[in-house]
Amino acid sequence: MFTEISMKNFKSWRETGPVRMAPLTAFFGANSSGKSSLLQMLLLLKQTAESNDRGLVLKTGSMQPGYVNLGTPQEITFGDSDEMTLSISWNLAADSKFSVLVPDDIALPIERLQFESVIHAEAPRLYVKSLSYKQNGSLSAALTRRDNNRYVVRATVNGTELSRPASRPRVLMRAEKCYGFSDEALLYYQDARFLRSLEFALEQQFQSLHHLGPLREYPQRTYSWSGEKPSDVGQKGELAIHALLAGKDQKVYKSAGGRYNKLFPRVAKWLVDLDLATSLQIRPLSEGDSLYRAWLRRQQDSPETLLSDMGIGVSQVLPVLVLCYYVPEGSTIILEQPELHLHPSVQAGLADVFIHAVEKRNIQIIVESHSEHFLRRLQRRIAEDTTSPGDTALYFCAMQHGESKLTRLDVNMFGEISNWPHDFFGDMTGDVLKIVKSGYDRKLGQARAV
Repeated sequence: MFTEISMKNFKSWRETGPVRMAPLTAFFGANSSGKSSLLQMLLLLKQTAESNDRGLVLKTGSMQPGYVNLGTPQEITFGDSDEMTLSISWNLAADSKFSVLVPDDIALPIERLQFESVIHAEAPRLYVKSLSYKQNGSLSAALTRRDNNRYVVRATVNGTELSRPASRPRVLMRAEKCYGFSDEALLYYQDARFLRSLEFALEQQFQSLHHLGPLREYPQRTYSWSGEKPSDVGQKGELAIHALLAGKDQKVYKSAGGRYNKLFPRVAKWLVDLDLATSLQIRPLSEGDSLYRAWLRRQQDSPETLLSDMGIGVSQVLPVLVLCYYVPEGSTIILEQPELHLHPSVQAGLADVFIHAVEKRNIQIIVESHSEHFLRRLQRRIAEDTTSPGDTALYFCAMQHGESKLTRLDVNMFGEISNWPHDFFGDMTGDVLKIVKSGYDRKLGQARAV
């Protein structure tokens, strides 16, 4: 789970400062206030980690789009800055028992890591100025570029600094991607194998990061599925039905000709609880067919309707529900505007979905939202002690003097926000007062005319 992120000179952010990440983290704010950039930094690192080109410092998506397409590295630095700093901290899964072999073949347990990369992004040059990994005071490893364009590695384990045997010649070292040590560094220093393990830990963390964008794909009338198991629901939710069919494990329950699993009834129940449908079934067109159709029943006495013929809201929320209960436990999910096309009551209900999924499945959910109804339900659940301020981190983004600024919302145990930002969700109270005043003025005018 990500525990903290920070960045300098990235897009509209001159500097975020340390941003605490909780099991349920939500960013609110006006359009173009910098909310998306906070998520894009994580997605940028994810698609860089997944790239096969180890010489590529950052995969910004300008040539081969991935999770985000940010243009050139020079286009994503703040203002006239020529370098950016990206930093993340994360906890490794408690059951992962991840450790690295350090000098003398001692296994050092890794429970939490902090990573930082400083990237020079002035056209046409792009290179890593420095990268580092740290775990409390037990481990640190850094690759730094000197003025002579040579890199040096400095690593310390339990107070002992990594050394180079005198018999080993000096070699030219470099960074791989924005987070890796080249093979030369491992050959140059004694007992440096653990450097590769640190890179692996970062890659594993981003492998467990899943993303669902704000615009979900329109549902199809039929779905082709031959038994494959997708890693998630796709960036546009296009694989939600496939994920439902595949399920989270191999055990499948059959009922009424449809395919059911532990995932299926949970998603179906949320559709009922959110008052979107009373039943959900996915059935093949014929016995043994690889083509499937998704059927829903709006009310108990309503006829079954294809998902593609239901209101747009159901098809938009279905990938959100499936993703929360499909990804492996310990995963992190990024959701952009999950409330799009949803009725206010369903927007509020999403807070209950996320609270339940975080608690029962030990996952982390990071949300970008404009929904006041979603926030109000979170406040209510904190007041009811269903969740706690410690398990949530709520932020407000705003553009001030040409740069994005972040305010952490102070929520107490009663669900009250003590630092409610000005015009958080617009001036609703002002609109109500103006309606009353305008109505009164018009009635007064009509009375005078009579």
